[in-house]
Amino acid sequence: MRQQLRSRPGNAGILPLLLFAFCACLLLPACKQEASRTAESAAAPSAPALDRSAPPPETTGGFEGAKAFAHVERLVSFGPRPPGTEAIRKAQEYIRSTLEGFGCKVEEDTFQANTPRGKAPMKNIVAKIPGKKNDAVLLLTHYDTYQLPGFVGASDGGSSTGLMLEMARLLCKRENALTVWIAFLDGEEAFVEWSDRDGTYGSRQLAAKLALSGELKRVRAVLLADLIGDRNLNLRRESNSTKWLADLVWGVARRLGYGEHFLEESQAVEDDHTPFLRRGVPAVDLIDFDYPPWHTTGDTLDKISARSLAIVGHVILESLTELEKKFR
Repeated sequence: MRQQLRSRPGNAGILPLLLFAFCACLLLPACKQEASRTAESAAAPSAPALDRSAPPPETTGGFEGAKAFAHVERLVSFGPRPPGTEAIRKAQEYIRSTLEGFGCKVEEDTFQANTPRGKAPMKNIVAKIPGKKNDAVLLLTHYDTYQLPGFVGASDGGSSTGLMLEMARLLCKRENALTVWIAFLDGEEAFVEWSDRDGTYGSRQLAAKLALSGELKRVRAVLLADLIGDRNLNLRRESNSTKWLADLVWGVARRLGYGEHFLEESQAVEDDHTPFLRRGVPAVDLIDFDYPPWHTTGDTLDKISARSLAIVGHVILESLTELEKKFR
């Protein structure tokens, strides 16, 4: 092997080399920063895709799952919505103004709830839609969120509220055989630990208020929606619900071709329908408890589906038609 020898540069070659070295020193940090940004961009996960696709409204009784999803998206944008927060006040204003924009008559009930952490301001918002008959059907959802930092409740609180806003769009502008009340409830979530006295603040308030005024006697059925946005929709029969009313809803779901999502398996859940059951009012809870992100910060928009909202909305609409036949 022959070693190649390099001669040392003379004075004429030193200046260009120094200039080259100086420029290289200036460029090196910039190159490192650009390389770092490129590596971070490659490593950062892309935002999960949102499932806004839904069946056409002509196949779901006019219910538009995409519009319901848009309402959920707006509610989630306010952030966590425990009672008394700025975020829930934004949600309340959004619900009220949206209902009024649909031409609904809106009533608000502002009250102070006794919680394990002291008094908390809460507000129920009710859209009252007159019908040909005095008999009423009460639709329920809650819009507050679980008290966990970072919890935005896309399905738990958001999905059912978006669904009921879309329901109001349809029902407030049409002539209904039965009176329909759509209640958006505050304070469903417990402040410390779920019990008869911690949780369901809004539904307990509404049931008591309707009983005191005598209007509760008008209510022939209560339909509660909760956690109904899951992409993998599996609604089990809630075993505390009134049997004939659950049979009616599940029968409608089968007839519409949604039997795979409305399962015959049962589970017991205490929820916002419980205060009405205790007062002897027929009630059913439509809830998908087979939802892994429940009460975690993973309950985000990417976990729900406009199609699921459309399915449950279609079933509730058709169940109202069946109830109109039953109580005509």
